[in-house]
Formats: sequence, structure tokens, C-alpha cells
Amino acid sequence: MTAANAERADADPGDAPRLLDLVGLHAGYDRVTVVRDLDLHVDAGEVVALLGPNGAGKTTTLLTVSGLLAPVSGTIDVLGGGPPSTRRPQEVARRGLAHVPEHRALFVDLTVRENLRLGRRHGPDDVAAVIDSFPALGPLLDRKAGLLSGGEQQMLALGRALIGRPRLLLVDEMSLGLAPIVVERLLPVIREAADRDGVGVLLVEQHVKLALSVADRAYVLNHGEMVLSGRAQDLADQRDLLA
Repeated sequence: MTAANAERADADPGDAPRLLDLVGLHAGYDRVTVVRDLDLHVDAGEVVALLGPNGAGKTTTLLTVSGLLAPVSGTIDVLGGGPPSTRRPQEVARRGLAHVPEHRALFVDLTVRENLRLGRRHGPDDVAAVIDSFPALGPLLDRKAGLLSGGEQQMLALGRALIGRPRLLLVDEMSLGLAPIVVERLLPVIREAADRDGVGVLLVEQHVKLALSVADRAYVLNHGEMVLSGRAQDLADQRDLLA
């Protein structure tokens, strides 16, 4: 266990606001239920990893939280405003939710700078703060997003989400198509957003070891059901159980 993990393990969660609360969630597509009876929560200032094999229901969970899918049943409370509306998912975004999907959803014909500015919801143009977190984007501000490497595109997707100063950040498969060394450079930015700005993060990630290294807690899904949950450092010590 790293010193940072040990410090988080000993920290008292105190009265951190509850940013996301799922109780008995059932969700899926066209009457096919993918996620069943899921209880999950995320508080301000914590990173929560959502782990599991492909097809376990991780992406379905994020899409339901952000209002892109309607829940089949159960209770969803996002940022204290109740459930999102699938007719107007932008409303939950206005509450302070940012979602980085696995396909990144960049505007490939716009420049890096233009993509970042589109992520702004209020306040001053904070492109400089994004460059502080992702220095590699500095020389690329006037390059079209479609010409970036996979790692650079992921930096841009995260930067565009963070420039909007979200309260709750959903990140889906950040490592998809990237070398582990690139992921190791991106994950600390997520941890910093939680520690410095109090952002709550729900992180879907296939690289279990890397995800648990920055997370406070974790849930494990399999075939749409939660099979394991607990503090990240405790789960990291149970490698046989995770496998």
C-alpha cells in the first residue's frame, strides 16, 4: 500500500455531501435488464471505482446516472436533485455532472482549444488550468482533435470535463486503447480533482490495480449484479477474490 493510499484509508469521511445515491437500481435497454438491484453511492471528494468484466453493466450504470438511459426501477438521486430525465439529460449536467464516455465524444474537426472552451459552463476561460494538468496539450491547442493520438485525445476529454468545474465526474474506460504508462499519467489528475476541488468521481476501469491505487472505495459487478464492495486498499489485498 502506498503512503497516499494509507492516508486515505485512515481519513474520516466526516459529513461529505452525498453526490450520487443509487438504491435498488435496475437498468437496461429495450426491456432487457442489464443491471439488477444495484446499491451504490459517491460522496464529495472521493474516487469510487466501478469494476467488472466486459458486459457486467458498468457502462449501463453510468449512462443511467447521466440520464442517457431510463432506469427500469429503483431510486436515483444525482446531486441532490432527484433522478435525471432521459428527455433532458442536459439538466443533470447543469447540476454539475460531467461524463467522459469510453469513445471520448470529442469534436474532431475543432481544435483542442475550441473543444476545451465548449466544456465551459460558467466562469472565466480556464484553459491554462487544464494545461497545468496536461502539459502535453499546450503545444497542441490549435491542432484539430481528430489529429491527436489516443492518449492526447483522452487528456482532452478529461480536460474538457474538468474545465466545467463539475461536482460529480463519471469516467468510462479511460484506459481503452491506451498503454498502461499513459493511464498512470492520467489517473493522478482524477485523484487531484477529488482531493483539491471536492469532486466526486465514479471511475469505470479495466486496469484494476491502477484504479484501486487512486480510489477510496470500489464496487465489483458481474452479470449485472454487485458481487463485491469495500475500501479500495482492502480489495487490492484480495487479488484472488477479485480475479
